[in-house]
Amino acid sequence: MKKRILLVDDEVAVLLTLKAVLEINGFEVDTAASGREGKLKLRSNEYHMVISDMRMESDQAGAAVIAAARSAPYEPVVALLTAYPLAEEDWQEMGADRMLVKPMHTRLLLEQIDRLMQAHAARRTGNGTALAAAKAPGSVKKATRPPAAKKKVASKKTASKKSVSKKAVSKKTAAKKAIAKKPVKLAAKKAVKRAARPA
Repeated sequence: MKKRILLVDDEVAVLLTLKAVLEINGFEVDTAASGREGKLKLRSNEYHMVISDMRMESDQAGAAVIAAARSAPYEPVVALLTAYPLAEEDWQEMGADRMLVKPMHTRLLLEQIDRLMQAHAARRTGNGTALAAAKAPGSVKKATRPPAAKKKVASKKTASKKSVSKKAVSKKTAAKKAIAKKPVKLAAKKAVKRAARPA
């Protein structure tokens, strides 16, 4: 079954070029030359994907098409097509799955569409749930210590190394002192023995 795409753009040249490219590559394509026409088509037909220009009869016409596509019960993939790139949070806030910047190389456009459709299909069947959860920010927390904790651990290690080295030094000095005392003790014993001998 062919995938159906709705193209919404007020530039006829862009509309016809994209339609031809997509149809050659096996898609069934509907076109709308305004945001209003796009919304009407979304109500009367079902699409796997909607690609809409941002600025048409008004600056917000594309946002209105995206909102209509998002509220469609058949849940199409939604891409925003624009010559004026927006910040990622802006087009995501609008409800688009992707922003496509025109003009776009044909091969790149087809790759993007293919990836979007695959991800959307995986989400709908539930196969993408684990993947989406894994990619979601904050879902996988790495077992890392805060820098302060790392410093504390390092200082404990250095403190224990210092105490070990101090103990080793003190043991060495004690052994040296004991060795140094031995000749003194021996000399004292010999002196006592000599003094005890009869003259």
